[in-house]
Amino acid sequence: MWVKVCGTTSLEDARLAVDAGADALGFVFTASPRQVAPSEVRAITMQLPTAIERYGVFVHPSFEQVVATVDEANLSGVQLHATDDPTLAPRLREHYAALQATGRRRLALVRVLHLDPQAATQDVLEEQLAALHPDHAGHVVDAILIDSRTAVAMGGTGLRFDWAEASGSFLRAAPHLRLVVAGGLNPENVAEAIATLRPWGVDVVTGVEAAPGRKDPRKVRAFVERARAAARAMAATPGLA
Repeated sequence: MWVKVCGTTSLEDARLAVDAGADALGFVFTASPRQVAPSEVRAITMQLPTAIERYGVFVHPSFEQVVATVDEANLSGVQLHATDDPTLAPRLREHYAALQATGRRRLALVRVLHLDPQAATQDVLEEQLAALHPDHAGHVVDAILIDSRTAVAMGGTGLRFDWAEASGSFLRAAPHLRLVVAGGLNPENVAEAIATLRPWGVDVVTGVEAAPGRKDPRKVRAFVERARAAARAMAATPGLA
């Protein structure tokens, strides 16, 4: 089970998540209480173990913005929200594939699908997954993150979508796609989310905060521990792994 702690704003919180056992950290480069500057993120990422994945979170970015931020902030991955440019992910994959020949680490790409917590999810999710399947199958994107959205926020809402309604879509897509669940996760419900949706990974922001942009150590540790335990339980149950 891949675990990402997003909305990181300080070295202290980054180290907290790393020590708790998170696989990845997320840094927000769009208007948000958790927004950080690339230079601030570089000061954090340069002090982290190289094995820790470091994702930049972008909303409606340009190709040039992503490339410049990846380099300045020392990122290993990009999370793309609400891009209107269907060529952006393929262009980024091509650009960084060429750089791999010079010894640069492969850049991971995650596309985000948004669901309205107040609306039916099944048909919407099926349509969005079908549209993104060619990019995933063609190794343009490495994973697809399913998150909640509102009229004013495309993530970090603290709201969950209907897991039970979405579970069928998750299970049908699981053999072909790496799906990450986000939106309203916290230490108390992450095990339920994993048991219901059986995702490849989980992503948390508000559910482990003491205040916007500041992590709660107890919640971070509990979230990672319970996500790992739920994944072990799923793997140990015949037919559910």
